[in-house]
Amino acid sequence: MPEAEENSLFNMKQAYVKTSKAPLAERMRPKTLSDFAGQKHLLGDGRILRKMIENDCLSSLILWGPPGCGKTTLARIIAEETRSHFIFFSAILTGIKEIRELFLEAEKYSAKGVPTILFVDEIHRFNKTQQDAFLPYVEKGVVTVIGATTENPSFEVVSPLLSRCRVIRLDPLEPEAITAILKKAISDKTDGLGNSGIAIGDDAMDFLASMSDGDARVALNTLEIATMIVAEGNNAAAGNPGSPLSIIAVETVQEAMQRKAPVYDKGGDEHYNLVSAFIKSVRGSDPDAAVYWLARMLEGGEDPLFILRRMIILASEDIGNADPRGIQVAVSALHAFQVTGMPEGRIILGQAATYLATAPKSNASYIAIDSAIEETRKSGALPVPLHLRNAPTRLMKEMGYHDGYRYDHDFENGFSGQECLPEKLRGKKFYIPKGNGYEKNILDRMEWLRRKK
Repeated sequence: MPEAEENSLFNMKQAYVKTSKAPLAERMRPKTLSDFAGQKHLLGDGRILRKMIENDCLSSLILWGPPGCGKTTLARIIAEETRSHFIFFSAILTGIKEIRELFLEAEKYSAKGVPTILFVDEIHRFNKTQQDAFLPYVEKGVVTVIGATTENPSFEVVSPLLSRCRVIRLDPLEPEAITAILKKAISDKTDGLGNSGIAIGDDAMDFLASMSDGDARVALNTLEIATMIVAEGNNAAAGNPGSPLSIIAVETVQEAMQRKAPVYDKGGDEHYNLVSAFIKSVRGSDPDAAVYWLARMLEGGEDPLFILRRMIILASEDIGNADPRGIQVAVSALHAFQVTGMPEGRIILGQAATYLATAPKSNASYIAIDSAIEETRKSGALPVPLHLRNAPTRLMKEMGYHDGYRYDHDFENGFSGQECLPEKLRGKKFYIPKGNGYEKNILDRMEWLRRKK
């Protein structure tokens, strides 16, 4: 290898190593609001969070959003912009003892007239006792708490603390924001990859931005790995003067990413969001949306048996007697999946989902049982009419059990018209068919029975 080329390659690799002491995602954290990408609904001109920061009237906050959307970065910027003492700690590593020590530190700063921002990463991981320890210090104004969570704070943060904080919802970053972050990282010669001698193609940039699921950390980590892959390729091809320019291509990004990692936490908020979207799509007779949300759950690692159980429930709740085959399809899909498993089982789930989505809908059966339960709780244990009671003993017969019962098969059309509800509920209607699909036949039948009766 010629000495000049060897030195050039050496310098390129040394520059890359020099800027790689910390992960790229950490080095590229914005330090000012003007550098922060995304969350324009909060940080755009005149928006709520920007006004709170600029006017220095910050209250305790809960930053709720998915991974990589900028919660920690935003908290650091807020501390810098408001000239506050910043304390960072993680709910995973900190106990009550450490919390009290941190508050003592905050009180010392408060005595000097310096406000303290206490950033609590993953605040949802604190138990009730730990969260309650915050209250007196928040009340006294010793600290401004900024908690970060990926989980719904309504369920994960205790009510007394939640009532003293303002919940700020952060969205996944738009592809445009991710692109801006990547461009800065690839060009920045101080903290980024500007000295690496490597660029990224527009197609690869767009692909990476769209496949990062709004997570800047995923995008930057992938870019860093892709840069190392290209650097290794340059090393191998350094002796060839006709070797191509050092450009990250789509294929390199795919190799670095391995696969798209959907934002999905089977035990968290996104789990409930996706299954809710799936159920509502089936209920809304939208088979395209139904299979999309189904695919999102499957790709995210959701248990297919959980999805199938949900389909059995919605087949009864949302379709009911409008298409009585719906529940048969759902139950059959469950049994078929248990025989086949994945990956072929995805076809079975897809068939069941599209059938249920296109079936006529009625929740009349669902309403009927809930109305009957409500009535039972309200009116209590009303006695069973005597004519509906069995009379296996002489005493029961003497007491009038079974007296007056009319055996329906002895009557024309198998219908006697006898009353079967308790006397106090005579004429009460629980099941009222909607008239959709097969329920139109049921409605016609019930109308005929009413006239016959």
